[in-house]
Amino acid sequence: MLQLTEDEKTEVVANCDHLTRLKFSPNLPYAFTEHGTVMLASVLNSPVAVQASVQVVRAFIRIREILASHRDLARKLQELEKKYDANFKNVFDVIRKLMTPPPPPSKKRIGFSPAER
Repeated sequence: MLQLTEDEKTEVVANCDHLTRLKFSPNLPYAFTEHGTVMLASVLNSPVAVQASVQVVRAFIRIREILASHRDLARKLQELEKKYDANFKNVFDVIRKLMTPPPPPSKKRIGFSPAER
């Protein structure tokens, strides 16, 4: 278990809508690592706690797989880039652009706004 920093808390609140009440809390929240969830699961014995811990561990494993494949893909792309000449630079730039996550959608204001003059 670890305590989040102020910056990490701000990022969590911004990304997780169900944690908006945390925004105004004076305390920094705690978070569990993958190993912490396994240790917690060994202490809790109810069927619901065991099932929840299994799901959390599966989520951690899936995140690790996604990160590993992304790093592996980036490494392979770098190797290919070294191998080919400048003619393929545009292709590699487009692939790198596709690998970056899209920016979050902008939220439009709902309601009436007076016309600007």
